[in-house]
Amino acid sequence: MAAGRLPPMPAASLLRCARLRRNWTALALLPLLAAPAGALIVPMGGWTPVNGDANLWTDSLGACVLREERHGQAFPLLKTEAEALTFARRLQTSLSRSLKKSGVGDLVTQPVFRNDTWGVLAAYSQEANGVTYEISQLYLSDSGLLRTVTGSSAQREASPCVNEMREFLRYEVD
Repeated sequence: MAAGRLPPMPAASLLRCARLRRNWTALALLPLLAAPAGALIVPMGGWTPVNGDANLWTDSLGACVLREERHGQAFPLLKTEAEALTFARRLQTSLSRSLKKSGVGDLVTQPVFRNDTWGVLAAYSQEANGVTYEISQLYLSDSGLLRTVTGSSAQREASPCVNEMREFLRYEVD
């Protein structure tokens, strides 16, 4: 896949479909201690920003893409595993119902621990322009607002970047 042709990464639409804003508004108003995250730093060798964009990275072959997005949508700091698990379950249920028609399949979600807080990692497949992509999307709170880091590659991509990217999303993104 060429770096100029990026697969879809519908974070904002996924959350709108999930109708999660109303469930978390009260929590989002609590004072948050976390400072805003800086630009995404991809520590994997051979990965470079696409057209100098520090929020969009690709591996040297163009087989894998990482995108960081900050949304204006309220998203509470998930302080416990139980809060993250509750959000993960709601996200999976809502997305499973609402996105089947749009080519999203094989959706799973799980809580992930990040520097004294929790996030949620969603993984799913999505078809676009006749190609099926495997997508991993990390949902984090950044000073009370939604921040997503999304990685994607074509289904059955054999490049080493696929496992590197998934491990980065699962264990390293702050």
